Amino acid sequence: MVQVTRPASLFGRRPFERRHEPLLPPGKFAHRVARSACFAGLLVVGSLGLGVLGYHVWCGLAWLDALVNASMILTGMGPVDSITSVAGKLFESFYALFSGVAFLSIVAVLLAPVAHRFLHRFHLELGDGPGGGKPR
Repeated sequence: MVQVTRPASLFGRRPFERRHEPLLPPGKFAHRVARSACFAGLLVVGSLGLGVLGYHVWCGLAWLDALVNASMILTGMGPVDSITSVAGKLFESFYALFSGVAFLSIVAVLLAPVAHRFLHRFHLELGDGPGGGKPR
């Protein structure tokens, strides 16, 4: 019989415990949530930096105005300044599409540890975890 192994994550370890493993202790879970929050923060800073740079270069806005516009687009509020150049309008269109996907991805990164813990606990309560198929 061939045993299939689960591939490691980018950093060489599995990001979450498997179904048959016990729940993480609260301290390690808090560390996991903090690590996800830091990664989400990096995604926000990178996405915002991309938007500020694009608004400044292609739309001709001052740095502070570029920050305001990029922040508003990234959070889904919409642009503040009207853009008149073709390059600026193209950038604004692509950045708005990127921001929608980025926003959903950032929320997913933030909520992944909590959702996983909830589902893992649910499986353990159903008896899918250590100890067999007896409900608790």
